[in-house]
Amino acid sequence: MDASRTRAPRLLAALVCFAALVTGCTGSGSAGEGESTTRRAAAVPMQDSDLESDYKRVIRDVLPSVVQIRGRGDLGSGVVYDGEGHIVTNAHVVGDERTFRVTTANSEDALTATLVSSYPQQDLAVIKLDKAPDGLKGARFGDSTKVEVGQIVLAMGSPLGLSSSVTQGIVSATGRTVTESTGDGGTGATLANMVQTSAAINPGNSGGALVNLDGQVIGIPTLAATDPGLGDDAAPGIGFAIPASTVKTIADQIVRDGRVTDSGRAALGITGRTVVNDSYQSAGVAVVEVMRGGAADKAGIEPGDVITKLGDTDITTITSLAGALAAQKPGDRTTVTFTRNGDKRTVDVTLGEQ
Repeated sequence: MDASRTRAPRLLAALVCFAALVTGCTGSGSAGEGESTTRRAAAVPMQDSDLESDYKRVIRDVLPSVVQIRGRGDLGSGVVYDGEGHIVTNAHVVGDERTFRVTTANSEDALTATLVSSYPQQDLAVIKLDKAPDGLKGARFGDSTKVEVGQIVLAMGSPLGLSSSVTQGIVSATGRTVTESTGDGGTGATLANMVQTSAAINPGNSGGALVNLDGQVIGIPTLAATDPGLGDDAAPGIGFAIPASTVKTIADQIVRDGRVTDSGRAALGITGRTVVNDSYQSAGVAVVEVMRGGAADKAGIEPGDVITKLGDTDITTITSLAGALAAQKPGDRTTVTFTRNGDKRTVDVTLGEQ
């Protein structure tokens, strides 16, 4: 599935007056002669529903831990990870920059922050405030393995630069594998086990929080699906978030070690490119380079081989290979089918780590 990053720049505002309220938007006429004049009864405020109260409570608890992040030109969101000032966000939000301005929900004054480490392979990064303000509170991260389709969720961030914005939706699906574009600063990462949501994910929401009604962050909003029929604009109601369990695994390592030491992502240990057949259709991945000591090297795969299958999954492009690997773990045993000088071969492979 093609997906686009959710940061940037233009705001389109629309004001809608519902037909049922048109008379209330215009001036009122006077009563005709002989007609009795009635006084419109004052509107009685509705009582807060339990659901509305839940929304308000979650927003009150979590929104102070969601920040706006600005680099030299780009805008995104982040989630306070701990009271020491660590903030987790997307790698595509930080890009190649090392210093940032951060605005918290409780202040209009920008704070300065510095990059700790970025891990583009999972589109995650951690920055740290140069001076953490008093009362800074890290968000609570939930167990994303317990996320269920149909759960109500809130997306919090800075869409289109509108800081501390909240949208509402449900979990539409779990376990999605999506590939980020490489255009406009995208990482090109293939991301597995993504949470799909109908909550509006707009430019600037990247790196923010997808939150359940227990006030736990269950994901980091990262991508919006694109619709070729809309000129590759974002498809409404189809957004994706990196699951909280993955976020915690990566962020904990960066906070503790300053870098990712155990990615949990499977790898073949090759550099490859997509090849096409005589009909100019994608037909596999040509091995350009084999990493010495890697999984492919140990299995006897050589430069020039064309990979056509990983396990039972057909491989036609470098993206499909990345997607197949995203579903595996380091140490998993599988097979690789490839052609060499026109001959088809299959070998057993123990996957390495990216």
